[in-house]
Amino acid sequence: MKKSRKSTFFIVLALIIGLTFCAFFGIDDYYGDKRLLYIKGANDIRWGIDIQGGVEAVFTPEIKIDDITEQDMQAARQVIENRLMIENITDYEIFVDDENCQVIVRFPWKEGESEFDPQKAVDSLGATQMLTFRDSNGKVWLKGSEDIDSAEAGFVNNGHVVVLHLTNAGRAKFYEATKANVGKTLSIYMDDSQLSSPTVQEAINSNEAYITLGDGASADDATYLAQQIKAGSLPFAMSASESSLQIVTPTLGTEALNVMLIAGAIALALICILMIARYRLPGIVASIALIGQVAGMIAAISGFFPGVSSFTLTIPGIAGMILSIGIGVDCNVIASERIMDEFKKGKTIDGAINAGFKNSFSAILDGNVTVIIVSIVLMGAFGSPDSLMAKLLSPFMSLFSSSITGSIYSFGYTLLMGVIFNFLMGVIATRLMLKSISRFKCMRKPQFYGGAKNEK
Repeated sequence: MKKSRKSTFFIVLALIIGLTFCAFFGIDDYYGDKRLLYIKGANDIRWGIDIQGGVEAVFTPEIKIDDITEQDMQAARQVIENRLMIENITDYEIFVDDENCQVIVRFPWKEGESEFDPQKAVDSLGATQMLTFRDSNGKVWLKGSEDIDSAEAGFVNNGHVVVLHLTNAGRAKFYEATKANVGKTLSIYMDDSQLSSPTVQEAINSNEAYITLGDGASADDATYLAQQIKAGSLPFAMSASESSLQIVTPTLGTEALNVMLIAGAIALALICILMIARYRLPGIVASIALIGQVAGMIAAISGFFPGVSSFTLTIPGIAGMILSIGIGVDCNVIASERIMDEFKKGKTIDGAINAGFKNSFSAILDGNVTVIIVSIVLMGAFGSPDSLMAKLLSPFMSLFSSSITGSIYSFGYTLLMGVIFNFLMGVIATRLMLKSISRFKCMRKPQFYGGAKNEK
């Protein structure tokens, strides 16, 4: 088997240190009083209501109550839940008062929130958000989810756009609309606000259409609009009066968060000490990989990676992180025990490391794949119907009614991210580092790897 280079250990170590620093502290700068954020860190995590507090709003319809059915109220609840989930707000409470036709919603503040303006926080939840294509005479050619399947942010011709994916019916309507309006404008509206008004050059027979946001628009603007389109349209506009808004105080608060962080750091340190005491050099490498796994989970939650929004970290989400760390420890224990077993069989250092990782891989893979399947099922069953996991499970979940439960979705998400980074760090990074460091002459002693002093 091909040997690893000596430099591999330092390269992987530098990458883990860099990821850990950026994941926890982020990279930003200040231009006067304006913060320029380049990479999000732990401070940009959106914390749940228990830790940071939030806002409570009572939404009431802007039409006569007599015209509203119980099915309409359930549809309104579903859309509001979708909007919360698409923005990665998983810590929320939502109730429907059918008698008074009201929807009561509680959700946490955004990450980095300083103004704590409840009216601003709820504005986007109650708008109908109906996307339409209209010609210069006001005729509506395409409308909402019946013609638009999904939307995503994009970048075309040096400008930020929203790419609309049309249904088959929407494609036919779009072709007819562009065919009938060649040389004229075909405007795109969100409710009564015009988003863009392009001039049709020719009839377009395509499943894609573009919303050009214009100069000054950012990637976040495109992402936000795409999220609003994907969340769907309310059956009627709803509003929350200023008198119905309340600020929800945290039940745990930042002090409890600090205690949890300190306790977690102590627990991680004790685990690393025990790993090093038991497995020596493999324990040191495993501890480095375990820190990398924690950093990877923080990065996946904070919005560190491009195109991934900050995720609401809830108590169930923290539980998912803790469980995945336990799985990561188990992964390293299995590999280290196999290496020690190979020394007992008389293997050399290189032979013991190679055979140890090879013999432990199937057990580690089985455990990780099992947890990944559970995580995907949880996210698909209790997340937004528009989410990737829900679409993967749509052939099965279509047999049941939709059940959006943010706390369970949060648990599934952090567990999935933890297992993915466990595999990357606990299997790939650990193996690369251990094989690399074993090439140094000063490290060519079996007792450093769990073997006896008299072994070679």
